[in-house]
Amino acid sequence: MGIFKGLGDFFALDIGSNAIRIVQLNGDAKRGWSLDKYAYVPVDSTVTASDSAESNRRLGEVIMTAVGQSGIKTKNVVIGLPSNKTFTTVIEVPDGTEAELKATMKYQIDQYIPMAADEAKVDWALLGPSLKTSGKREVLLTSTAIQYAEDRLEMVEGLGLNVLAAEPDPIALVRSLVPVGNQQALFLLDMGENSTDIAVVYGEAPRLIRTIPLGLKSLIKSAVQNLSVQEDQARQFILKFGLAPDRLDGQVLRAIDPVLDNFANEVSKSIKFFQTQYASIAINGMLLTGFAGVLPGMLEYLTTKSGLPAQVANPWQGVRIDQSVQTQLAPVAYEFATAVGLAKRGADK
Repeated sequence: MGIFKGLGDFFALDIGSNAIRIVQLNGDAKRGWSLDKYAYVPVDSTVTASDSAESNRRLGEVIMTAVGQSGIKTKNVVIGLPSNKTFTTVIEVPDGTEAELKATMKYQIDQYIPMAADEAKVDWALLGPSLKTSGKREVLLTSTAIQYAEDRLEMVEGLGLNVLAAEPDPIALVRSLVPVGNQQALFLLDMGENSTDIAVVYGEAPRLIRTIPLGLKSLIKSAVQNLSVQEDQARQFILKFGLAPDRLDGQVLRAIDPVLDNFANEVSKSIKFFQTQYASIAINGMLLTGFAGVLPGMLEYLTTKSGLPAQVANPWQGVRIDQSVQTQLAPVAYEFATAVGLAKRGADK
């Protein structure tokens, strides 16, 4: 899968459930980044949710429309893998030589990934000494089904592009949201259309990654049922009024409260799990992106429910962007956390 290796000239492709996002950056982490090219093209969610040949054909057309709009010339691309198609975990292994680590990982892969090893593409990266057990090291282990990976690779390369690497979306999320030189434990939360990705990082490395099967559409569905409105109107209400108790007499908040309660419980479970695993490390704050960063009242709600100070994250931190481009990008900038993270992969330009 080539998840962790450095790359040369390339662009990032995020095939989201509701849009195609493309980013190409110049520079690197040391010299600083600047936005070279980007594109954002909406796509029907029924297309991205289907594996049919017709849906793949239509998806390919949208991708190439985005590439054309961006003005990108290189064919080299890094693609994101959605969290619902990947498995990522952090495991402990005994300290030892590189050869011993490789031998140990063969056994660990069979033990930890939720599918037969011969049906999975697997990659791993050494994070460093264990934060909880002396004499051990922590390793980030990630996998995806071979069939899914090959189908996605065939679809993208069938467009004339050259896939250099594929990376789970939550790992890219860490790269875009965590400040360079961070020495704290931070809780990252990215709410998408259908689900929410969570990553708890210590320093600049993920120590917990999971996905909550609740997203903006879960809130919309609850609003449709409880307010007796159409889906489009429910979406407008939620994006405009969010969790504000004083808007529309609090009707929107009451309509989505059951889903919000489940959502908050899942967030709390993630916090407790991390604190159980790393009892000596306190989470210092929460960074919100995606729809969680733009829904009115969500920041205050999660601060109250989690007990962590929350703030809206900036996926474009450390990236220089021309003023004219900033204006064009502003309405959808919060959706680019995965694409920016993919584009920041150790590019050696």
